[in-house]
Amino acid sequence: MKIKQILTILEEMAPLAYAEDFDNVGLLVGNQENEATGVLVCHDALESVIDEAITKKCNLVVCFHPILFSGIKKITGKNYVERSILKAIKNDIAIYAVHTALDNHKNGVNKIFCDALGLKNTKVLVPKNNFIQKLVTYTIPENVEKLRNALFDAGAGKIGNYEDCSFTSQGIGTYMGNENSNPEIGERFEFVEAQETKIEVTFEKYLQSKIIKTLFSNHVYEEVAYEIYDLQNSHQNIGLGMIGELEKPMDELEFLAFVKDKMQCGGIRHSALLGKKIQKVAVLGGSGSFAIKNAIQANVDVFLTADLKYHDFYQSENQLVLADIGHFESERYTKNYIVDFLKEKITNFAPDLSQDRIVLSEENTNPVKYL
Repeated sequence: MKIKQILTILEEMAPLAYAEDFDNVGLLVGNQENEATGVLVCHDALESVIDEAITKKCNLVVCFHPILFSGIKKITGKNYVERSILKAIKNDIAIYAVHTALDNHKNGVNKIFCDALGLKNTKVLVPKNNFIQKLVTYTIPENVEKLRNALFDAGAGKIGNYEDCSFTSQGIGTYMGNENSNPEIGERFEFVEAQETKIEVTFEKYLQSKIIKTLFSNHVYEEVAYEIYDLQNSHQNIGLGMIGELEKPMDELEFLAFVKDKMQCGGIRHSALLGKKIQKVAVLGGSGSFAIKNAIQANVDVFLTADLKYHDFYQSENQLVLADIGHFESERYTKNYIVDFLKEKITNFAPDLSQDRIVLSEENTNPVKYL
């Protein structure tokens, strides 16, 4: 199995189009055409992790955080980033990062966070905007079922918890072909009025080229009439953070102790307690101060995230409890999820290898230590 085949599976788990614009996801180092000898999954692709990959004969490192984040002009080994890259290149090890591509996925970082706490009735906290498009096209009634089903298979027609969503309406289409035309109905230079069906479907923006290719290959007309619109709708299943509910309300201190235990936190910094029960919870793995207002608007009892600054805690305004549980801690179980996903998808890793070659890193890369 080539590395690029594993990358295809990783993109199924976390489509790169889901990533934030500022991010650097995907294949960062290495040749995807190489045969895979093993996959090491980690949180941060530090030099110690590359050493671990060498020891365990894994030539693909899948990390959550991208080791290459901002642009660099020289690679001389002067810092931890450059040392990791140099060692990976020297030992022919590829590095692939998922980061916000998995943050934004409905089953990604924040769903993992919710599941660790046993939260139910989950939904996205900050839905992604400008990510949905609509296709409108026209065809003859005999072509509708084939065309519509092909568009569904290409990824169109998904709305929330529903699939195969579309709208069709009937009308009269008109056209007249020139000397170079080859009309499906009628003749050249003939003015044709034909019964047509209008098909409307929505799709995720990154699928546009696939949707158009599917449209043209399954349409009966020589010239396909179609329109694509950008929609203002927020995407219900893509976005940062998540909201969920505890099965039973808990006292504030009891809840924070519960979180500390479940997420294995060295400590939790929090805003003033309000003397209220905790049941509705918002989470956002990693740095989440930007979503405090979203959590307040969602009327949650507590917002669990990381990297809160001194003045961020004032934003609680006695409306909720803000809790900083630690960056690494809030994303702790992500690498476990990636390993489980790959093992489920790769049932026959390679002729001479097994699922045991998908390895969870034993390196603790959390740079924050506690007394």
